[in-house]
Amino acid sequence: MLSFPNAKLNLGLYVTAKRPDGYHALETVFLPLPWTDVLEVLPAPKGQAASDLTLTGRPIPGEVTTNLCLKAYGLLKADFPHLPAVQMQLHKIVPIGAGLGGGSADAAFALRAINETFGLGLSTEQLESYARRLGADCAFFIQNQPCLALERGDVFEPIALNLRGTACVVVYPGLHISTAQAFAGIVPQAPAHSLRAALAEPMSTWRATVHNDFEKSLAPTYPILATIKQRLYDAGAAYASLSGSGSAVYGLFPGQPEAPALVWEPEFLVWRGTL
Repeated sequence: MLSFPNAKLNLGLYVTAKRPDGYHALETVFLPLPWTDVLEVLPAPKGQAASDLTLTGRPIPGEVTTNLCLKAYGLLKADFPHLPAVQMQLHKIVPIGAGLGGGSADAAFALRAINETFGLGLSTEQLESYARRLGADCAFFIQNQPCLALERGDVFEPIALNLRGTACVVVYPGLHISTAQAFAGIVPQAPAHSLRAALAEPMSTWRATVHNDFEKSLAPTYPILATIKQRLYDAGAAYASLSGSGSAVYGLFPGQPEAPALVWEPEFLVWRGTL
């Protein structure tokens, strides 16, 4: 089965509290972004007892055995002992450490593909339960629809938000920002504005009311993030923001037939398209 795990954007991201389990409570909106990897999941050849994963495209740090796609298979294998071995190939396109959820999407799509390929009959809720064990935002990619995300980013509420057809530019400056590093400078606090209410207003107002808490904490170490954001505003973006804990920065250009083709530094990776 061939699938295309897509990235996501965060519209607003507030770190509201430190949870008793050591994680942080968040308030954010997840929005699917059609910048995708390519994942193929097939039954392993007859006689092959162990599942394997072939990686191509952008390099992924760490051993292949620790990849979330294989971990997704392992979770299902533990509950379905007769699940055959699989052969997976992941072509990595979405940059990692960018706040775009690329690794989480790969894992969620692996769960979905294995469930469908082998007829496991798992419901959406069951797939989300498995996904939550793989990563805080992984469960979002099971339904893959815009939603308000709370708690660790894995409790979802529907939100009336339609940005389909909005022109978008995403700029990845080649910086890998670890989650631990991003949270190190955060002081949890309640947001000044209700995110749901703020996003219900015209996009022209979001610049003043919809914020990502990580922008302030990362600014002293990575001033390039604010520079990219300002360049997107200068190009006419109605709203621009860091996504997740970075380092990708995006701009939204509603009412434009396509996103502007800006000139960026050669080492930057840029995606242009529509949501």
